[in-house]
Amino acid sequence: MAEEKTYHVPVLLKESVDGLNIGGNGVYVDVTFGGGGHSREMLSRLSAGGHVYAFDQDADAERNVVPSDSFTFVRSNFRFLKNFMRYYGVEQIDGLLADLGVSSHHFDDAGRGFSFRFEGALDMRMNQRAGKTAADVLNTYSEQQLADIFYMYGELRSARKIAAAIVAARKQRPIESIGDFLEVVKPFSGKDREKKDLARMFQALRIEVNHEMDALRDMLLAATELLKPGGRLVVITYHSLEDRMVKNLMRTGNVEGREDKDFFGRVNAPFRLVNTKVIVPDATEQEENPRSRSAKLRIAEKI
Repeated sequence: MAEEKTYHVPVLLKESVDGLNIGGNGVYVDVTFGGGGHSREMLSRLSAGGHVYAFDQDADAERNVVPSDSFTFVRSNFRFLKNFMRYYGVEQIDGLLADLGVSSHHFDDAGRGFSFRFEGALDMRMNQRAGKTAADVLNTYSEQQLADIFYMYGELRSARKIAAAIVAARKQRPIESIGDFLEVVKPFSGKDREKKDLARMFQALRIEVNHEMDALRDMLLAATELLKPGGRLVVITYHSLEDRMVKNLMRTGNVEGREDKDFFGRVNAPFRLVNTKVIVPDATEQEENPRSRSAKLRIAEKI
């Protein structure tokens, strides 16, 4: 377990893996491998015929790969879940687990640019092999695009003012570092809520850089198709945007929350909620693992 501690401590470990209701020889997917804590627990409950497929697009996660014939690591964004399951000849799965939060490993690595606690480059890419960085977004997006990002993904009322300030600042010199960005946006964070406001700004940028909402939508829809009847969908969320999408899918079968009703007014949904009340970490876990404090666990079973 030493490797895992250098990465992060898995959130709601027992509760989430219990939620999968693992059968000995089933096929399960961990779409957010990270430090491997959830995958290891899943493997410990399988018999010889079972298998765990684990996805992660971050090269750092590959160092935590589990040496087991019952385990396959897929270095890819989980939005390509369906393609890779087809590649491995898997038509149906018995359960899928997603821990959607950014790992403490990423927040603690100054070079990745995920946290305002450190000075460093504004990167924020989960996959550092491709895609635009946060600096690219700040220096190339239009004022309207930036305002939309901070409003939709950060739920910031001052989104338009923030966007205008960024555009004005980059005319003088490019915004390349965390310090450059903080210098521009700190006036828009109240003293009593500075950390919360800055966290939302960084969250908004991170979501845009990694296309997180689009990827989550693709993965959830693929999971709905792949899960066999009785299969479990287990998801841990950390902010309202992703939680709303997960809740909508589990209740209606689509991420928008549109209800398709039959002749008798009953909602045609592909899932049955296993926990009608969201599960959160207990006080002990929240104290020992600060990352868990905003976590919400939802579990649904394919009908």
